[in-house]
Amino acid sequence: MKSTAEARELLELERRFWNAMRDKDGRTAAEMTHDSCIVVGAQGVSAINPDTMARLTREGDWELERYIFDESTAEVQFLNDDVALVAYKVQEKLTVEGKPVNLEANDSSVWVRRNGGWLCAMHTESVAGDPFGRDRVKSAGKSAKPSARSVD
Repeated sequence: MKSTAEARELLELERRFWNAMRDKDGRTAAEMTHDSCIVVGAQGVSAINPDTMARLTREGDWELERYIFDESTAEVQFLNDDVALVAYKVQEKLTVEGKPVNLEANDSSVWVRRNGGWLCAMHTESVAGDPFGRDRVKSAGKSAKPSARSVD
């Protein structure tokens, strides 16, 4: 079992990555990304490299205005000295295509140690809600959308 200090180090890496997203700091996001990082979310499954992560962080019609990382729900598990899993709840306040979006999500990351530093090799985000989608609203002719959630 790893010490609390080592677990806190991994949680701090997650915060640093979130701060890079918030600040549109593509360089930092790229430096923290494994050569082939798998990203899983509502948009699908992708394998991206650090250059792509940098571009995705800098570009796009979105702004992460604020996030609240719920450390009380965080789980950190070390598979060995060089591989760690981190999972937690997060609340996000964003602007997407000029419209405010507030959401709650459950996130997880896999971190691997390379050359003395940690790199994110996988990240997932699941929008919180009913696992069977019963809390989604369907509009005529439109796909299901998550219900609005407040982060305040």
